[in-house]
Amino acid sequence: MADFFQNGVITTLQKLGTRSLEELEYELELFSQRRNMVLLLPSLYSEFEGPAMPKIVEELKKIRYLYKIVLSLDRASEEEFKKVKKIMSEIPTQVDVIWHDGPRMQRLYQLLKDAGFTVDIPGKGRSVWMSLGYILSDVKAYAIALHDCDIVNYSRELPARLFYPVVSPALDFEFAKGYYARVTNKLYGRVTRLFYTPLIRALMKILGYKQFLVYLDSFRYALSGEFSFIRSLARGIRISPTWGLEVSMLSEVYNNTSFNRVCQVEVMDTYEHKHQKLKKGTPSEGLVKMAADIAKTLFRVLAHDGFVFSNGFFRTLITTYLQEARYAIEKYNALSLINGLEYDRHGEIEAIEAFVQALKIAEEDFREDPIGVPLMSAWVRVRAAIPDISEKLIEAVMEDNKDP
Repeated sequence: MADFFQNGVITTLQKLGTRSLEELEYELELFSQRRNMVLLLPSLYSEFEGPAMPKIVEELKKIRYLYKIVLSLDRASEEEFKKVKKIMSEIPTQVDVIWHDGPRMQRLYQLLKDAGFTVDIPGKGRSVWMSLGYILSDVKAYAIALHDCDIVNYSRELPARLFYPVVSPALDFEFAKGYYARVTNKLYGRVTRLFYTPLIRALMKILGYKQFLVYLDSFRYALSGEFSFIRSLARGIRISPTWGLEVSMLSEVYNNTSFNRVCQVEVMDTYEHKHQKLKKGTPSEGLVKMAADIAKTLFRVLAHDGFVFSNGFFRTLITTYLQEARYAIEKYNALSLINGLEYDRHGEIEAIEAFVQALKIAEEDFREDPIGVPLMSAWVRVRAAIPDISEKLIEAVMEDNKDP
């Protein structure tokens, strides 16, 4: 059983007691009569050929409270797109598949590019952004939840717990961040454990009290890919096309709503998905690339808030980060020992060394270009520039989803 302790500045909704999933879904079915829920699934075609997506599809077949499912499909040929449509058609809920590599969607990307929007970087960030635009084109959509599609131990409890805080009429949350334990016979989540949290705490030591950093430190799994929000918040959110997606999302939420309307919810006991590789000598890929993008996003958000970075700041940051990361190793070593888990202390130290490399890359890139890759605009702005973009999105997706 989880603890009930509340720390930080946001509400934490842990899993307590033995409430059944059926009871939770029954309530969601009642809420769905007035508040339509859309589940957004960003997926690569390759995930349909692995163990995760077939399991997810089987679980989604049992859900009855969803208004619709939007599958955001990347890296798929026409034949593969058709295969995915057939697989998803077995789900009783309406499923719209957005084929990002298809000619209709590519024409829309070009239209947006011609209008001055930054849509050149393919990947999860861009796909999620475009899919949000499509979902927001439907005025009946009230709440949107998103989760990754590489979860090999997926349960339909995940979307149920993710939606509940933002659709229950007895609550007043606009945004819910999912969290979970990344553990099997050993601890995972190295970027969160050994980079993100030590970095945030190092920044807090150097900069003193900053409400934004306290907010970021309040999330138990800030880098999780699972979250939900209501329509009115979603339409004003900008999104990063880089690995900084999650941090930029939390920053946008911070700027667009208040702490008492933000929560984090435990969505499952343990979470198992594919693990990114850590390669110290390859800064353009894997966890080093991810960590560098996260650091650059943090630096830019702080710069937007008026903080001036100096040479001395970066030297101090690396030293302070190293100390915080070493504290983290001591904590996780103790946690592993008492629970009988494997713990590769040498491997964890090597990870920290790689993350120092990521920090140096982030510093260099930030100095060279403080603005960096701009966030993709909020859809409220896109519609101001292209008034009929909603209609064009709907037409493109509907044409792609027509039966052959």
